[in-house]
Amino acid sequence: MTLEDGTELSAALGIGAFIEKTLVAAGQCTKVDPDADAAAIGLLGCGVMAGLGAAINTGGVKRGDTVAVIGCGGVGVAAIAGAALAGATTIIAVDIDAKKLAHAKELGATHTVDSSATDPVEKIRELTDGFGADVVIDAVGRPETYKQAFYARDLAGTVVLVGVPTPEMTLELPLLDVFGRGGSLKSSWYGDCLPSRDFPMLISLYKQGKLDLDAFVTERITIDQVEEAFEKMHTGSVLRSVVEL
Repeated sequence: MTLEDGTELSAALGIGAFIEKTLVAAGQCTKVDPDADAAAIGLLGCGVMAGLGAAINTGGVKRGDTVAVIGCGGVGVAAIAGAALAGATTIIAVDIDAKKLAHAKELGATHTVDSSATDPVEKIRELTDGFGADVVIDAVGRPETYKQAFYARDLAGTVVLVGVPTPEMTLELPLLDVFGRGGSLKSSWYGDCLPSRDFPMLISLYKQGKLDLDAFVTERITIDQVEEAFEKMHTGSVLRSVVEL
């Protein structure tokens, strides 16, 4: 497919979208409980798993940890849900959008920080007895938010980058700070998940009422409502619009 100016278009990540059927290798498929709501569990196929996995798999969040998540779109809020599922006691949501912070509260955040009005690093330190969070997840993927994550973590803490930067972005940090602060700096690709292990487990938790995947489905739409749904994404008024064919 090409645009009017001749630009060639390819399928997103090489797999396509908005189609009724597709052909994939057997190893790329994971059998799940057919009784589970497809609209909810289908979201594990990208953003929800990326966020949950960033907290649980990559960040290694455990009971009693303090966690901060910078950026509360679909992936960030999923990271908050993952931190809550893992038993974190303090979960700090950071964003500039009040609607997104409200979503974060619903999915498990214990505190919210409007970073357009408050220094998020100082506030995260204040909420963690001056130490910084054990795990800080950057779900935005910009140099500015990564620096916030880096300085908002505990000295022995972990930074997880799950937001995807654009190719031209660069990061500059004092190397002495990287050395002196210790801890771990990690990137999370698709939540470091193993679908055959993680999908059935998360769907089981969903069916037990321990993981509210339904909360991520803001609306169910038809294919002709997709453009309107993209506009809603830009305004932050939805977590996920699910196309039902």
